[in-house]
Amino acid sequence: MALHAEDDTGDGSLIEHLIELRMRLMRGLAGTGLVLLGLLPFANTLYGMLAQPLLDKLPDGAHLIAIEVASPFFAPLKLAFFTALVVTMPWLLYQAWAFVAPGLYKREKRLAMPLLASAVALFYVGCAFAFFFVLPSVFRFLTLVTPDGVAMMTDINAYLDFVLVIFLAFGLSFELPVALVILVLMGWVTTDQLREARGYAIVGVFVLAAVITPPDVISQLMLAIPMCLLYEAGIVAARLLAPKAGSLRDEQA
Repeated sequence: MALHAEDDTGDGSLIEHLIELRMRLMRGLAGTGLVLLGLLPFANTLYGMLAQPLLDKLPDGAHLIAIEVASPFFAPLKLAFFTALVVTMPWLLYQAWAFVAPGLYKREKRLAMPLLASAVALFYVGCAFAFFFVLPSVFRFLTLVTPDGVAMMTDINAYLDFVLVIFLAFGLSFELPVALVILVLMGWVTTDQLREARGYAIVGVFVLAAVITPPDVISQLMLAIPMCLLYEAGIVAARLLAPKAGSLRDEQA
């Protein structure tokens, strides 16, 4: 009977966790859905704003085109969905945090919240940097290298996919300081090792920038140089948090 009671307790605990997980998922999806519903009436306006960096660089008379019949409907809808995801990212991360926080130590909680906030802020900064600085530079280069006799009129779906990839690349690249801090806090590397590997990191950054950016030198430099600076910022932040990491491992031991 006692064994049966323990099994019931274990099953009950698992069921409670599953119910909590479902509730957090539903809240996250509901928040994203509400924002999406609010953005749908402005989907075309959002797409017009997103297309402005390219439209400003196109020659007179050139414009975006829709090759597929349903593209004028689905492209703005797709943009509204991704915008809703980006806008509700703090809410979604909070739901994930609320689910895992009860199982964390106090020191882990104190370190995790600033890291999550920094990660969200850096992702937003990376996307803003790509929109205001990188995209105009890229489209200026592409219009200059367009062969004579070729009309540069991009499909709206192809343009959206291209811009979303750029946003994702710069948003994730700007997470480098947070990634370095996490590696140090987990004890996988030390700040001394990061400093010693600075030369290899710079080479890797330039190779990565050459792979994920368009084939112009300016956009590659606009990704590589901030990442090099962010690498240094990550080392500084990790050095400041290193004593806390040591005490955290002692507590867990």
